[in-house]
Amino acid sequence: MAKSLLIRDTTREEREQIVLRALSDSEVSCEDSVSDHDIALYQPYIDGEMELRECTMAFRSGYVRGAQERPGRGTCGFSK
Repeated sequence: MAKSLLIRDTTREEREQIVLRALSDSEVSCEDSVSDHDIALYQPYIDGEMELRECTMAFRSGYVRGAQERPGRGTCGFSK
């Protein structure tokens, strides 16, 4: 069974490694580099302020909300 990623079950160092590993394996970062901007998206999780899921939801909601606030701009279609 996989280890829990919840704040209460991890240390700050573990959370930092979780984020770095995930970002380096994702499409968010290019060419195996993780920018400070990428890390900043998940800094509240690393600091123990927000769960990982909450950070991801906040990041994604910016795209949905942003598309709705700009008239004439299309969306990805997932919100239909």
